[in-house]
Amino acid sequence: MLDSTDSQWMARALQLAERGLYTTSPNPRVGCVLVKDGAVVGEGWHVRAGEPHAEVHALRAAGDAARGATAYVTLEPCSHYGRTPPCADALIAAGVARVVIAAQDTNPLVGGQGIAKLRAAGIEVECGLMEAAARELNVGFFSRMTRGTPWVRSKIAASLDGRTALENGTSKWITGEAARRDVQHWRARSCAVLTGIGTVLADDPQLNVRGKETERQPLRVVLDRKLRMSPEAKILQGGNTLIYTASSDAKKHAALQARGAEVVALPVGASLLAKALREQARSYNSEASLDLAAVMRDLAQRGINEVLVEAGRTLNGALFRAGLVDELVLYLAPQLLGDAARGMADLGALTQLEQRVELAWQDVRQVGNDLRITARIKNV
Repeated sequence: MLDSTDSQWMARALQLAERGLYTTSPNPRVGCVLVKDGAVVGEGWHVRAGEPHAEVHALRAAGDAARGATAYVTLEPCSHYGRTPPCADALIAAGVARVVIAAQDTNPLVGGQGIAKLRAAGIEVECGLMEAAARELNVGFFSRMTRGTPWVRSKIAASLDGRTALENGTSKWITGEAARRDVQHWRARSCAVLTGIGTVLADDPQLNVRGKETERQPLRVVLDRKLRMSPEAKILQGGNTLIYTASSDAKKHAALQARGAEVVALPVGASLLAKALREQARSYNSEASLDLAAVMRDLAQRGINEVLVEAGRTLNGALFRAGLVDELVLYLAPQLLGDAARGMADLGALTQLEQRVELAWQDVRQVGNDLRITARIKNV
């Protein structure tokens, strides 16, 4: 039976798992603590894909002391051979007596099989302790496994009246330096940063992680229906750029590929929603009319768990209307820009309150002189 001591050790395992926040993708962030006679005999966390999992690190640290110990693991131990052997087998071989698991793995290759293997070996298994925290730490991994799409966050910097740029497009800088530094955390934990060609043409951003220690840069993804991207764009520097387009222009494809970009042709969305988006997408020439759901499915197939959207109002609006945004990270500056300035998301002319995008507050805090609000789309 679980007790407060179990919660103490699982909390430690979750702390360890969080150390892999910027490095483990496409794998989940997992921590493990081995406890015997009320003391830790080994602990570890998964650092990066292809390397030993958290349980293996903990077992190596414990050595013979693992026999008869309790293992606290934030995710069900794997039961299959991937790039590393099954962790369930390693726990059995080490002779642990009990395994406490925060969350069952939703990967079809595991999905309860690790738990079943442990129990078949006579090991006591308990699952569900601090499950919400474990799932939150791996919200993108669970999304990819259960929905076939990544977890999508839209980052928006705006004035207090919800404006992201002046009418002429000027936006540097609405929020302060502290908020801009804070954004690097969201980029670093994301597998991909997504934007539209309008933002690239207007701002020429790099969209990489700066000023924060990380060994992995996110994939930079651009929606560019007509391939208007210049081969000299900063977002192409260093490679690691993926461009989705509807253009079949071989010369444009070749020019961008020569700069290290991967160019993927997708059909323009054929739905009524896509038609409406094409009609409203004025600011960057209908990039939002690409099949956005197909983009997300393709990113998931590439092992992308979390996507950070840094885009203008048209693409933001298109993603919201397509039901593809899960979370909003909003930085609000203490200033007013007026009705003529550009808004956060082009949702079209709503005629009923039922058409609104409803949010659930997650966190509100001050970052420098600005407020950072995180909110989830309801029913996500």
